[in-house]
Amino acid sequence: MAQVGCLGVIPFVVSADMIQTINNVAWSGSVRYGEHQRHLSSTLTEFTGVNPDTFSFEMILSAYLGVDPMTAIVQLCQYENNGIAVPVVIGTRSYGKYRWTVQKHQIKMTDYDKSGNLAIAAVSVELLEYLKE
Repeated sequence: MAQVGCLGVIPFVVSADMIQTINNVAWSGSVRYGEHQRHLSSTLTEFTGVNPDTFSFEMILSAYLGVDPMTAIVQLCQYENNGIAVPVVIGTRSYGKYRWTVQKHQIKMTDYDKSGNLAIAAVSVELLEYLKE
């Protein structure tokens, strides 16, 4: 089994028996500027700081690919509901300055097995940068 990364303890794994990985990854950042309007003159801009970065991705969780979708979903919801800051690692690289919090998620439950258990879910996750200080 090859672990290609993780979100906290949620692994991104690719093997002959299991596929749980991410796609459509986007990492973005922005800054803030204040504007000082002057009478009969041009507006002055002032750099006032850096906004926290955001990181988003999608996961397909499928029981047919060796994954229990609800296990990852429950862990993700625990991170979000408890404000737990976790690292994001893809390959050998850790992303961000420190850690990330789950700001938002969306789960599209697409397939169920014959017992009514969730079999396939598409999960979209939005993370917000969390700094140490």
